[in-house]
Amino acid sequence: MENKDIIFASLLGSKVLKTARNLSLVQNAIRDRVLPTFPADVKINQSGINGLQVTPFEGLNRADAPLSSEQQYFPMSFSFSENGENFLLPYEPMIDIKGKNNIIRRNVAKWRADISNLDTIGSIKERWNQDDYEITITGVLIGSIMTGKVDDCYPKKDFEKLRDLLTYHKELYVYCEPLQLLNINKIVIEDFSFPFTKGENVQAYEIKAFSDGSYKLLYEA
Repeated sequence: MENKDIIFASLLGSKVLKTARNLSLVQNAIRDRVLPTFPADVKINQSGINGLQVTPFEGLNRADAPLSSEQQYFPMSFSFSENGENFLLPYEPMIDIKGKNNIIRRNVAKWRADISNLDTIGSIKERWNQDDYEITITGVLIGSIMTGKVDDCYPKKDFEKLRDLLTYHKELYVYCEPLQLLNINKIVIEDFSFPFTKGENVQAYEIKAFSDGSYKLLYEA
């Protein structure tokens, strides 16, 4: 597990942490790479930093800026309608997709004269259809300031936008390359959570959804 994977897993409170051999590696990685630090040659005194008057932690207290869709490998965005305004997840999430086929099987007695005849082994598959895709989206929202007041640190605007999408009473249009390859253009949110997350300016989320589509239930001659 690389350092960046350990940091991301720690921020998310993910089960990935269970695979870390030494939990102190996580804490050290967060201390060294997430929390603001000063270079060894920087001297802090009453005159400021290296004799210059500056606001404490100015610049050093800022988190990484959100990434544009061009900067992300698999950007994911949502919309209330097909041609509506998109909300791009500011930091690329982890996406897990699970598919399933619904098969009706019947176990019937089958005559066989030769015990070596394998054609009589197994169940009869009468009918099947493809079930919905199960989609799990795990990611983080990050405020621009690492420490300070809630209004300054916590990613409230992104949180509110995501909340409005997750509580919407209809299907959502989704745009993400792996989903598009599976012909998934719409999803329905089943449940979501905002677990406890380390960092004043970080909020993890987990979304569970099903694929959705347009269906004709009656045949038109």
